[in-house]
Order: sequence, then C-alpha cells, then structure tokens
Amino acid sequence: MSNANLGVDPHLLASRRSPGFLSRYRREASVATAYGLLLLVLWCVGLRGGPTRAPSFFRSQFADTWISVAPLLVAAVGTTLVIVARQIDISIGSQFSVCGYVAALLAARGVPLPAVACAAIAVGGAMGSLNGVLVAAMGLPSIVVTLATMVILRGVLLWMTQGAAVGLPSTFQWFGQSQFTGECLILSIALLIFVIFAWAARWLAAGRAVYAVGSDEEAARLTGIRSPRVVFFVFLLTGMLAGLAALLNAARFAIVYPNDGYGLELKVIAAVVVGGAAISGGRGTLMGTLIGVALLATIGPALNFLDAKPQWEKAIQGAIILAAVASDGLYRRRR
Repeated sequence: MSNANLGVDPHLLASRRSPGFLSRYRREASVATAYGLLLLVLWCVGLRGGPTRAPSFFRSQFADTWISVAPLLVAAVGTTLVIVARQIDISIGSQFSVCGYVAALLAARGVPLPAVACAAIAVGGAMGSLNGVLVAAMGLPSIVVTLATMVILRGVLLWMTQGAAVGLPSTFQWFGQSQFTGECLILSIALLIFVIFAWAARWLAAGRAVYAVGSDEEAARLTGIRSPRVVFFVFLLTGMLAGLAALLNAARFAIVYPNDGYGLELKVIAAVVVGGAAISGGRGTLMGTLIGVALLATIGPALNFLDAKPQWEKAIQGAIILAAVASDGLYRRRR
C-alpha cells in the first residue's frame, strides 16, 4: 500500500528521514555561532578602548591561544572517538603526565628527538591498551577502569619522581619556546592529526564502525562488526594521541613537571561534549570538537582582555557545559 493511499505526504516522510544540514549539525553550528559572537565582542570592546587594542588581541593573544591548545586538540581527538563509541576515558590526564615525563627524561639523557617521540607515543599506546583490554576483553565499565588507572598512574608517577621536574635540553626545544617557526609546526602537527582522523571517521569503514558500536552495539554485531575490537583500538588510539599531545606540550617549555596533565581529562571531555558529542554514544563530530576546544580555550584570554576576574572562567565553562547537556536532553525529548 502506497503512502498516498495511507494519507501520508511522501515529501514529509522524506524530510523526516533526511534532516537538513543545519538540523544534522545543529550543535556544531550553535557553538560556532557562539565562538564567532565572542570574537566579535572582543573586537568591538577593543575598538572602544582604542584603535589598536582590538587588533593587538588578535595579533598576540588569539594566536597564543591556538598554539597553547594544540596539545589539547590532539588529546580531544582521541576522547571524541571514545565518547562516540559509548565509552569514557578519564585517565587521559594521567597518561599525558606519564608520557610527558618519560619524553623529558629521555631527552635530558640525549636521546634523539625521533626516538623520544616514538617512546612517548608507545608508552601512551601501552597505557591505552591496558584500558582497552580491561574494558573490551573483560567487560568492565570504562568509567571504573579509567578512574582506577587515572589514580594509579598519577600516584605511581608522583611517588617515583617525588614531584621533581625535569629540565629539557635546547636540542629538544628547537621547535618550541615561542619561536615562530616552531610554534607553527606544533599547531600544524595538531591540525594534521585532526584532519586525518576527521577524514577517517567520515570516509573509512573503521570510522563508521566506531559510530555503529556507539549507536547500537548489538546491531553492529549483527552486521559483522566486532565491537570489542573496535573498543580496544579506540582506547589504544586515545593513549597514543595522549603521548603525542604530551610531546607537543613538553616542547613548548624548558621544564616538565609530573603533574602537567592534571585536570586535562576535564578539559577534553568538556570540549567534546560542548562540541556536540553525545555521552550516550553514536553521535559527535571532530569538527564540533575543534570548535568546542576553541570556544572553551578562548574564554580565559577573553576575560583577561576584558579585565574580568579569572575566577569566572571555570564558572562560564561549567555553564556552557550544562547548557550543552540540557539542550541534548530537550532535543531528545522533542524527537
């Protein structure tokens, strides 16, 4: 029996089956709009304060903000994959700290930079694999597993180092420490990682498998997707990206501390959720993560530029996160 015989408009059914671009990417569009409005406000306020104030913000603080969030963006890419797969990883901050400290120790002993990079990524991959085995193979809840590994890794690192920092040699920092070419290289590496994973998530079968597992694990299994394998590799990639992010962060400073990754897990999860990824899994884009990272990272410099108290930064970020989660809940209820 046709739709016409049922009295249903086929064009209405088609529109419901195929949502428009803005409807499909409504969160990304709203966050991008908020980010654009924030930049517009900074420009207008700067012009009121003088003809050179606003351009000076975009010449100095705007660029510094993007360079400082390059490691955060790399870590957020992995966190996006984990959340889309309906998992959570709150140990990424501890992984970041361990990888950064290992890289600093090797660099201080004269190990060449390529070997240091491989070691940092390998250590991160090993820690990510541990999470993956416990979650995918043993079926343990990811929030419990990663909470345990977060505490264990952080405690062991502080115990072994006694809180001592490691100074980095100049050979390790040739592309860091406020050198324009080096800072551009750090940002370029982060954006390259973002582009590669965004393309893979959109066009490769492996990327679509992550969304399938996050949307409906049983349905994914019936289509031939091995869900445990997908979950394992998601945690593995997250650990490797945490190692790369720690390496990029270490190159920007003369000293690496064992608590450099403290609080990183909250920042990346907040950016991913604000960018549109659903905690329930199956939905989210890396483009949304990029915009979420940019928006949350700009709040601090914006408050400083507006001569506001820095204590407002966390409050504003929390309000944005609550608004994002609430909008998801309202949207699901309407659907």
